Parts: sequence; C-alpha cells; structure tokens
Amino acid sequence: MLKVISTHVFLRNRLHPGLLESLQKSGAQGVELFAARQHFDYSDRHAVRDLAGWFRSNPLEAFSMHAPLYPDYEMGRAGAPAVNVIHPDKARRIDSMDEIKRALEAAEQIPFRFLNLHLGEREDGWSPRALEYSLTALEHLRAFANPLGVKLLVENLQSEVTRPEHLLEILTIGHFADIGVCLDTGHAHLGEGLASTLETLKPRIRSAHIHDNHGQRDEHLWPGDGTLNWDETYNGLKSAPQSPAGVLEIHHALEETPETIAQKAAKAFENF
Repeated sequence: MLKVISTHVFLRNRLHPGLLESLQKSGAQGVELFAARQHFDYSDRHAVRDLAGWFRSNPLEAFSMHAPLYPDYEMGRAGAPAVNVIHPDKARRIDSMDEIKRALEAAEQIPFRFLNLHLGEREDGWSPRALEYSLTALEHLRAFANPLGVKLLVENLQSEVTRPEHLLEILTIGHFADIGVCLDTGHAHLGEGLASTLETLKPRIRSAHIHDNHGQRDEHLWPGDGTLNWDETYNGLKSAPQSPAGVLEIHHALEETPETIAQKAAKAFENF
C-alpha cells in the first residue's frame, strides 16, 4: 500500500512547510490535506501557492484532500452549520457544495488525486430523499472535480446513509463507475465490523483511513493502540482488486510533537 498520512494530526496548527517536512521524515510517500480553514486555508490563494511551491520541490505527494466539514475557522464552535451535501434544506445543500468546490479549486495549484467526501452527518437517516440528494451532490461535484484531475471518494461513517450497502446502492444507481470508496477502519470497527465492511466495499476501495479505537467511540488512535485486528485489516486491504493507499488519520487531540508523530508513523508504515 502507498504510505500516506493525513495532516489531521496537526489540525490545531496552521499547515506550513516545516510540518510537511516532519511528515516526510516518517517515510510517508504522500499526504492527505485536511481542508479546515484554521489549518489548511484553501480559500487563501497565497497560502495555497506557498504550499504548492513546497510540493513542487519535494518528493512527498499531495495524494488526496479531505473535504471541509465546516465553512468557518473554528470547526463550528461559534455556531457555523456543518458542511452537509444531503441536508433537507436546499440552501444548506447548495452552500455545502459551494464550500467543497472552493476547496477543490486548490487542485489548480496543488494537484491531488482524490477528494474524500462525507455524505451527510451522523444523525442523517436513510430514505429515498437521502438517496436523491446523495446522487445529486455526487453528480454535481464530480462534474466540477474531473476537469481538475480529481476523483471523488465516499467514506463509510457512523450513519445510516453511509452504511456499506447504502454506499454501494448510491454508486450503482448513479452509474458512478469513477467514484470510489475510502474505507475508514475506525468507523467500520464501530459499525458493521471491519471484516463485513471490507467484504462489501472491497471492489470499490481506492483509499483507506487507518486508525484504531476501543470499539466505543471514534478515537483515531495509532494502529495497535485500540482493539482492531490489524493482521485481518491489512490482509483484507491488500487483497482488494485495486490496492488502496493507507492513510494514517490520527487525532490531533493526542497532542504529539512533530518528532514523535514522525517516529510513530514510520513504525506504522512498516506494516503497510
């Protein structure tokens, strides 16, 4: 598997070349840019251009981007509504897609392969309307992303809409042959179970968010620090028809230093 790490681990810090260099020291081949304005401000063309210059001069690939979850600089703590492309309110859906398109525009300066997208929030239920809104959002965002050289990925979350069988239904009904799945190991562990989720989504998996938990909450721990069966996980991912990238998505609240992050990531990558 391609060795990738998400900048989510530095979410409390403004992303700058020094942090990217520390991730490169881990042996990572690529990074997933976490699109949060207080961290990676995709709306600031000067900031995007500075990071683009660093990527052009270094071997670390900008592999993917995680779509924004909130449109503000405080991750919704001041009351800003979440980015939700399947919200019942049409204005919210339009605003959410516009925010994601702003983030996608960064690909003009920092080319990346995939955009990892959330379909809704944890409370969203499965219904014909949720299916309709999911199809509309993916069609619209795909049309915007493809000319930029970016393919969409949908992620299994802790919601009815993104249960493995529902994700497959959305992609099948929409005839979205070019949209893949980012399998999230931690979310699978909290839901249907990793083995079942892998078996259902395996033909569509293009990327995998790698993190651990104890089966009770979404902790985003380093692999091996929770209760997930990692031999089963890695063997299952490696057996996918298109060998996916492994993206370490570790929680920023662990408050590790760039040095310890590089060390722990290097150790995790040994199993890739």
